[in-house]
Amino acid sequence: MIRSSFALAGFCLIVAGALIGRAAWADVVRPSDPVETTDTYETFGSPLPEGTEVISLGTVLENSTEYLDQPVLIRTRVAQVCQAKGCFFVAQEGAHAARVSFVDYSFFVPSDISGRTVTLAGSLIERELSEAQAAHLNDDVGAEAVRPGTQLEIVATSVRVPRQ
Repeated sequence: MIRSSFALAGFCLIVAGALIGRAAWADVVRPSDPVETTDTYETFGSPLPEGTEVISLGTVLENSTEYLDQPVLIRTRVAQVCQAKGCFFVAQEGAHAARVSFVDYSFFVPSDISGRTVTLAGSLIERELSEAQAAHLNDDVGAEAVRPGTQLEIVATSVRVPRQ
């Protein structure tokens, strides 16, 4: 009886947090610590390279043959994040979208960064996704964000996330 009362109280707190427009603290997944923290941002992975021109996601995807397998520094909006552990996100700029994964699965981003504009360092690659892989990724973000077939993907070494 006491356990179910605690569970009900916990559930009510989570629902109340969601109702006032905030993600419930228990829902945010943060498996990686930032490598750099300031008053305005956190950086995950490795430190962001300095002195490199920042380009848009649209520029990279529209000129993919020029940027394929090349290091890039991109500023983009996070549309959706893997809710299981923050192991990838979907970057979107207008009609352009690409999945962003992390080099060697070595770091993750917080699961509550959807809607924020991040700066990331990485490389544009082509990756073939099976129907099963696409379905798994879509389950992790809770939407139909990834299609099977040949996809452009950014493998990031660093992601700078602004603080709210």
